[in-house]
Amino acid sequence: PLTARVIANRIWHHLFGVGIVPTVDDFGPQGLPPSHPKLLDWLATDLVEHGWSLKHLMKQMVLSSTYRQATVANAGISEKLIASVDPSNDLLHRMRVRRLSGEAIRDAVLVASGRFDPKAFGPSVATHRTPFMTGRGARASGPLDGNGRRSIYLSVYRNFLNPFMLTFDMPSPFGPQGRRSKSNVPAQALTLMNDPFIVGQAKVIADKILAVPNQDREQKIALMVERVHGVVPTEKQTQQFSQFLDGQTKAHGNEDNRAWADLAHALLNMKAFYFLQ
Repeated sequence: PLTARVIANRIWHHLFGVGIVPTVDDFGPQGLPPSHPKLLDWLATDLVEHGWSLKHLMKQMVLSSTYRQATVANAGISEKLIASVDPSNDLLHRMRVRRLSGEAIRDAVLVASGRFDPKAFGPSVATHRTPFMTGRGARASGPLDGNGRRSIYLSVYRNFLNPFMLTFDMPSPFGPQGRRSKSNVPAQALTLMNDPFIVGQAKVIADKILAVPNQDREQKIALMVERVHGVVPTEKQTQQFSQFLDGQTKAHGNEDNRAWADLAHALLNMKAFYFLQ
């Protein structure tokens, strides 16, 4: 029973942000009690009955009404009731706001730029080394964009860890870690503003949008926002982005391509890109 409960809880933790047992590495007396013990038992039993299929278990979770809730509270629920019964959202009266992991952020950037390579398997890609990554055991530097490969295929060298991933709480490879830290620090915003990978991919996004024929400015803005954020912008947002382009074009001496790259860069820095609402 313990094995099934542990794996079911870890998958719940991965999908919902917090496990049914919050201390995913400790089910003993030193850990915290489950918020929904009967649900955890049901999930563990269902996992065993379906041949320990993790895909089946994930499907059960993501198709549930709980997973598909909005991140804002249901307007039909009294605020006083929420404050008295579930102030910390342990009972999941709404979905939690979750930030993407470093790997998912990097993969999403590649998808937005069209550089994403979905091919499975194959050799790993060496870490791109910046001028500041020096020391013993140096290896050849890999490409800045990792050849578009998924983050799971990036090599992990203990002496030369990927600084982008570390900024977004990639676990240290020196031991097992069931639960990642969830920091929200200035270094993350600074990385999205200045990292050469992000800046380079923003230029790729801009070039692809500008290359689309028979589209006016508003249509190109809508294409870019949909490509990066996955939603169609409102009329007000389109107007704001158009004004941003005007300002950046003047600032760069009428360099239109740079202004569009700045817009793509700004979209990659917005919380709508790297937070799940």
